[in-house]
Amino acid sequence: MAEERLLADRWGIGDARELVSGWVAREDFLLGPREVGTADFVIGNPPYIRLEAVPAARSRAYRRVCRTMAGRSDVYVGFFEVGLNALRPSGALGFICADRWMRNQYGQRLRGMVADRFAVETVIEMHDVDAFEEEVSAYPSITILRRQAQRHAVVATAHKSFDEHAARRVRIWASRKNGAKLSDPGFEAARLPAWFEGMSSWPTGTPERLALVAGLERRLPALEDGATGTRVGIGVATGADRVFVISNPTLVERDRLLPLAMARDTLSGQLLWSGTYLVNPWDGDTGALVSLDVYPRLRDYFKANAMALRARNVAGRRPQQWYRTIDRVSHSLITMPKLLIPDIKAAIHPVLDQGGTYPHHNLYWVVSKRWNPEVLGGLLLSGVAQMFIESYAVRMRGGYLRFQAQYLRRIRVPLTDSITSRTRRQLELAFATRDVERATAAALDAYGLKELPR
Repeated sequence: MAEERLLADRWGIGDARELVSGWVAREDFLLGPREVGTADFVIGNPPYIRLEAVPAARSRAYRRVCRTMAGRSDVYVGFFEVGLNALRPSGALGFICADRWMRNQYGQRLRGMVADRFAVETVIEMHDVDAFEEEVSAYPSITILRRQAQRHAVVATAHKSFDEHAARRVRIWASRKNGAKLSDPGFEAARLPAWFEGMSSWPTGTPERLALVAGLERRLPALEDGATGTRVGIGVATGADRVFVISNPTLVERDRLLPLAMARDTLSGQLLWSGTYLVNPWDGDTGALVSLDVYPRLRDYFKANAMALRARNVAGRRPQQWYRTIDRVSHSLITMPKLLIPDIKAAIHPVLDQGGTYPHHNLYWVVSKRWNPEVLGGLLLSGVAQMFIESYAVRMRGGYLRFQAQYLRRIRVPLTDSITSRTRRQLELAFATRDVERATAAALDAYGLKELPR
């Protein structure tokens, strides 16, 4: 094909064959000879093939030579790794390829490799564009990575009308490095002050929103911050809720019961405890499992349910602790004022527990030594917190989001001392009245923002 293309461009047959024999190699890019640190440019459209679809022997060989191909990886991940390793200093890789590696678990090692040794220079999302001659069921982006320290990055979202003229406009704007954003009927683009760090999933959203998230991440601390003693966690997982979660307080000794906050208790925006208890096998002083000999009713109750308890993985791994919950109970959490956040909702839904209940595993909790919980609750109720979650979290059917600890920790918050007393009062009032608009207006003031991008 290469020789035919050169002949069509009026090269002589001898020159065409000589060039093709020197330029073109037909081999497995992942298993062939490696050129490390020698290339100025690597350009390609890697294949989209899940490793499960590759013959087993070849799949094992790919995993041996490409350390980024973890889990249920796609072959294109290996192409990124090999291509990046081929670059010399300041060399650039440009691929048009599915961008799921930026967010999926199987892309974790590749994200870490890029964050440690390369810079994200440009990402042009082309999900709505007919990028190929044939229709492809993929989510392609043009991604340019460079072997250098991370500087600013350009992100763009191409619309269906994206064409050669629009591509030229993006290229010229990006190369001139002036202007924070650019909009066109065919695309939206923005310049980020830096890229996102680490192996964790990289955010998604409009270019303007990504630029705001990147800017806030650069100048503000995360929600979970040692300086303020703020922590984020999940409620207790038992592995057998049918046994450990009860409503009848007479089944075991009274001091073996903890009031358990359930997701349904938070629906109104206030914590309305429904009378559910956790059967607690943990000692509050030592943190060890209690002796069943000391609690005969607890012993009888667990023995009556021994088949279900012993069938759990946690009991198989620790047969002597067959009646434990999967998670230990942190008894100090019971009396703490804490914000409870249900796992699956369309919008973030913080609810205050003044102390007295322990959260179930469908609830995440936030505690802080310095934040007033009502003020923090107002921030978390706002559209700013929602923006962070939407940027990072997995969206489920029906538009619901997962408000898991890993995403909640990505929320950035202003320093407590930087918020004016008036704004604090507005956040508290918004939280008390469940007024998201008021919370968002106050949060914008607290963050020093004028508005939220769509």
